[in-house]
Amino acid sequence: MYKSQDAPQPNGGMTKIKIEEAIGTRLAHDITEIRPGEFKGPSFRRGHQVQEQDVCHLMRLGKRHLYVLDLKEGQVHEDDAVMELAAALAGPGVSFGNDPKEGKLQLTAAYDGLLKVNTRGLVEFNLVPDVMCAAMHNNVPVTRGQKVAGTRAIPLVIEREALNRAVAIAQDQAPIFSIKTYHRKKIRLLITGSEVYDGLIEDRFEAIVKKKLTAFGASLLETVILPDDAERIAATVRQFSKADTDMIVTTGGMSVDPDDVTRHGIREAGVDTLYYGSAVLPGAMFQLAYIGDMPIVGIPACGIYHETTIFDLVLPRLLAGERLDERDLARLAVGGFCLNCKVCRYPACPMGKAC
Repeated sequence: MYKSQDAPQPNGGMTKIKIEEAIGTRLAHDITEIRPGEFKGPSFRRGHQVQEQDVCHLMRLGKRHLYVLDLKEGQVHEDDAVMELAAALAGPGVSFGNDPKEGKLQLTAAYDGLLKVNTRGLVEFNLVPDVMCAAMHNNVPVTRGQKVAGTRAIPLVIEREALNRAVAIAQDQAPIFSIKTYHRKKIRLLITGSEVYDGLIEDRFEAIVKKKLTAFGASLLETVILPDDAERIAATVRQFSKADTDMIVTTGGMSVDPDDVTRHGIREAGVDTLYYGSAVLPGAMFQLAYIGDMPIVGIPACGIYHETTIFDLVLPRLLAGERLDERDLARLAVGGFCLNCKVCRYPACPMGKAC
């Protein structure tokens, strides 16, 4: 990007010649051909040596002049420049090809995981003249081979000074893009509620939780159903924490009803910290606690009735090993309001994209 007074001079690094004089010269850039409904792409690629039989074709494409690459000292062609840009932007788990098109390259996920974007660093990068990079949102799950960002050198020829500045920012702020793997795999589920425990109503949470965990490669090792008894809840949480458990998920008993004692039982289990409440709808009565580095997640009743809730926003981050606190839960406020669409499109929607 650049301010108007900083705009590059037209045709920098190139010499303009008549089409009739181009035979034997090499093209400075791709020449695009568009045939509506049939084809759009490069008819002639950068570096192609113009032949006599090419002249008529080029004229049919509307070309009366061609540009021959004439780089001066301190100038870099767009395709060479974007290779340097991509290398500086790509961190752990992010890859890119070696065949740029018109100065553009796409960055892809090398494996399944959580996409991390250094948003501040990306903004600084995009303030440098003549370069750009656009990306997916921060903290979204991605799969191997998925496109996560695209970068390009904007002019055909970029000044080395600007290129070096962009690369330096990306390296100083590295990683701009990275993928965190999901390493919390072993999950235990604690379902609370006397009405479920006594068989008066059938539990619906287990199937929901299991489906969401499986999507990230995690396993539900054990499910226990308990009545609204704080002491028994505390004892089971302690038992789970001493077993080979990466994360505990609890359901039920999250509201302010006097009979809802799940969070009190979790506190009695000896947690280090406990956060109650989040700036997300649905999911305001969400709970998050820790015993050491092991998270204990409390899903409120909305998890049964809504396809997407606070649980969907925090689950991939917790499975990737991140430790969230009350400020992280508060940051979810922007974008934390579900629109309750008739057909849920999450994660292809604004839900939870602010962070």
